[in-house]
Amino acid sequence: MSRSVLQHWTKEANRLLVNKKIVQVRYMTDEEQKAFSWSNKAVVLQLDDGTLLFPSADDEGNDAGALHYIKDGEPDFCIPVILNL
Repeated sequence: MSRSVLQHWTKEANRLLVNKKIVQVRYMTDEEQKAFSWSNKAVVLQLDDGTLLFPSADDEGNDAGALHYIKDGEPDFCIPVILNL
């Protein structure tokens, strides 16, 4: 990855996320899952400006993804994907 691409997306991520507050954590609704045509449900983080964040299996948004949590530089736990059985 070129340095300019890394700098661009770092700047965008900072613009979108710095100084935002998570106000709600939940799993996708059936309607949200259906809108993405996903087989599974991802955890959703809602920010104070109404923005919703959720992990995806890939850049193309092909399915839900797990959210890994790292604390003090060490993997701590994973918020899992909920499989539709």
